[in-house]
Amino acid sequence: MKCEKLEVWKISARLSAEVYKGLSQCKDFGFRDQITRSCLSIPSNIAEGMEKDSLKENIKFLDIAKGSAAEFVTQVYIGMDIEYISKENGQEWVSTGEQILGMLTNLQKSLKARIRNT
Repeated sequence: MKCEKLEVWKISARLSAEVYKGLSQCKDFGFRDQITRSCLSIPSNIAEGMEKDSLKENIKFLDIAKGSAAEFVTQVYIGMDIEYISKENGQEWVSTGEQILGMLTNLQKSLKARIRNT
């Protein structure tokens, strides 16, 4: 299973590009670096996990991607509170982040079912 075929990878990669573009003018380097790293970590860990040879390893990296997605959503809320992120962008990014979290959870469940059935 190649990551490029997964809808969750496509959505998270697109989100990462949007976040990079949306925060390109943010002068707080520490904040910008942290939030872009957490967002970029989502598709990166999906990709790394899907290249592993075992389902358990696939699941492990999806779990890391979920952690990064939760971290990203938290940082978006903080970014909106301190007015680094517009409410419009922030609400869209939170919604997409939560969608990604759900998709990752469902993908993990699917892979766990495959383990049980082998």
